[in-house]
Amino acid sequence: MNCTLRLLAAAAMALLAGRSTVDAAKPNIILVMPDDVGYGDYRCLGNPVMRTPSVDAFKKQSLLFTQFHVSPTCAPTRAALMSGRHEFKNGVTHTIYERERLSLDTVTLPQMLKSVGYTTGIFGKWHLGDEEAYRPESRGFDEVYTHGGGGIGQTYPGSCGDAPGNSNIDPALWHNGKWEKTTGYCTDLFFTQAIKWMDSRREESQPFFAYISLNAAHTPLVLPKEYYQHYLGKPGVKEETAKFFGMVENVDANFGTLLKQLDDWGVADDTLVIYLASDNGGTKGIHVFNAGMRGSKGRPYQGGTRVPCFFRWPAGGIPAGQECDALTSAIDIYPTLAAITGAELSDKMKQQIEGRSMLPLLKNPSAPWPARTLVHHVGRWPKGEVEQWKHKECAIQNARFTLVNNKELYDLEADPEERTNVIEEHPETVAELREAYDQWWSEVQPLLVNEDAFGPKINPMKALYWEQFGGGPDAALRRRMNPARLIN
Repeated sequence: MNCTLRLLAAAAMALLAGRSTVDAAKPNIILVMPDDVGYGDYRCLGNPVMRTPSVDAFKKQSLLFTQFHVSPTCAPTRAALMSGRHEFKNGVTHTIYERERLSLDTVTLPQMLKSVGYTTGIFGKWHLGDEEAYRPESRGFDEVYTHGGGGIGQTYPGSCGDAPGNSNIDPALWHNGKWEKTTGYCTDLFFTQAIKWMDSRREESQPFFAYISLNAAHTPLVLPKEYYQHYLGKPGVKEETAKFFGMVENVDANFGTLLKQLDDWGVADDTLVIYLASDNGGTKGIHVFNAGMRGSKGRPYQGGTRVPCFFRWPAGGIPAGQECDALTSAIDIYPTLAAITGAELSDKMKQQIEGRSMLPLLKNPSAPWPARTLVHHVGRWPKGEVEQWKHKECAIQNARFTLVNNKELYDLEADPEERTNVIEEHPETVAELREAYDQWWSEVQPLLVNEDAFGPKINPMKALYWEQFGGGPDAALRRRMNPARLIN
């Protein structure tokens, strides 16, 4: 009998040990991404005015990818993150006019992580569709704490928009299926709710994925004066830029609070923290410092797509204080997290994902990284003019060259500022890039599912707000979302 008990105890211990090993392979994952913040808006990357002590310290603790690319604009980058493929292949070719809606055929990043036991939360900006079927609670997120549309207080044509009369200060926020009126500044609120939620998940010993996708430092530049007044009068800093810098500094301060909380909980080593420094190129701060790049948000040059991306995971062996110059992209986050968590990808996911896992680079920043090309396209063409915009506001690049608008070639090794067009000097490279771009363009066309899309006459998030609190047009009080009206 005693022998039997010992055998059962040993088996139980072995089972528990096995579970511990499996769980240890699934780190908590936090992805923080501000909005409209450029490569040059951080002190540790050369900005002479900004104060970003938290990111500066984080740089010393993490691996920085210096050649990481996103879309030239915001909703498209979010679509790439959520899918592991180019945003156009999710139907996202704009930020408004229903062309920001993430194709319902897409298997999202949180859906993939839930398949391996993660609980998932989003805090901040979604911007991939406001109708019920497209909202984050319908796309794999368990906890939802967001604003509507593309920004707090913004209203655009079509259904893309936020709660009526909203503001960064004391905003109404969408929380798990209903609007909540809050008190405070938006970025503070998003981080506070994220930390509260992570604490609850931590106590239940369940790995979590927290997507802290902020609306700051996107316009409107509304924030408490004490957050930005110390930038007024700095060289080259007007009031609008001071407000922008204040929003960035506030993001940095909240990020520091988050990192300290991980330390206090004792989970910092077992948590993968990704700080993706922006969803597109720089905006209000580029006149002060643009990290030696040409272009900004909404342009296909390096200044419109190249952003810093930091990874920290001590228990995962990611080296601290190092840099990697491999050509990487937002489409690589999805397959990287799948590899880290051991997710078994379905055939549909395998067909969907076109990014590649960065895990070899996370283990060794000098690991071999096969040659590749990345396509950057601003999109935003007028309705019905897809083909006319094939070669407008676009670029295709490899690790050395970038071909912009099909007529400008820049050698990024010799000319990182993209000043000298060398298209006549490298005909073979131009031919290779054009062939790759033509192939990409043909692959994209069948997947542009939102080009003829339309939505309800009244923004669905506004309609829900009026139904909950009253007010608004009479039609809004009667109107509820009807899935039959959703066109994809």
